[in-house]
Amino acid sequence: MNFTQSVWPEPILCAPLIRKVDERLIDLLKGLSPEEWELQTISPAWKVRDVAAHLLDTALRKLSIARDCYMPQSVELKTPRDLVDLVNRLNHEGVQILRRLSSPVLIDLMAITCGQLAAFHEALDPFASAAFGVSWAGETTSLNWFDTARELTERWHHQQQIREATNRPGIMVRELYHPVLDCFLRGLPHCFSMIATELGTTVEVKITGDSGGTWLLRKNSTAWSLMPGLPSEPSARAIIPETLAWKLFTKGIKQDDAYTSIQLEGDLALARQVCELTSIVA
Repeated sequence: MNFTQSVWPEPILCAPLIRKVDERLIDLLKGLSPEEWELQTISPAWKVRDVAAHLLDTALRKLSIARDCYMPQSVELKTPRDLVDLVNRLNHEGVQILRRLSSPVLIDLMAITCGQLAAFHEALDPFASAAFGVSWAGETTSLNWFDTARELTERWHHQQQIREATNRPGIMVRELYHPVLDCFLRGLPHCFSMIATELGTTVEVKITGDSGGTWLLRKNSTAWSLMPGLPSEPSARAIIPETLAWKLFTKGIKQDDAYTSIQLEGDLALARQVCELTSIVA
């Protein structure tokens, strides 16, 4: 598929931001005390050290598979559950191994690996086929720009987990966070794919805050699609604070707890479906 200016939604061309996000990660890790490395994050199974190990592990795996075409084992994935189980297993194994490293060793390896990861994504043709499909958006094959944007969301939200756990200033600046939100919400058509409703039904999602924006989902003849423009009266609307959105879409908060800060309007069943969006493999 070739993209032109008329295509909507427009591709998220954010490859240079991976380097910026990871530079902030290195500075963050260098400033942590030994006690802070052992603090619990909002991910129940992971402390700060585990999240850092995960970020190193996924970068190493991405370079090995996507850049170097090295596949240590052949895996047959028959169902979406098979992919989830594989990713969870690889994540667990990677963290278990890399959390054995001292903090200085982990930081040094992170600096080398992150630089190579950024260079890899910066050199890609954004409109060529990616090594990985963005599965949580319902794609078995994706273009590089989408996989790169997905990579940004991973590195942004895990770093944000560390920042919250250690009470460090966040990275909720529009340059870095808005593309993350935009990428997360590209999963909405897949999230709504099994929702049957009338042709022309619209769902508006508004993320409040400096990094937020408004997205419109519309039921077409064959599928749900993100559309430009906003209707005067959408069928349903979900208004979500930017401080909550990244946690909601990465399973960092329970839905019942999230609902206290989310405003739902119109068809409540449709509005609640927005909160079912999960923009990670889980």
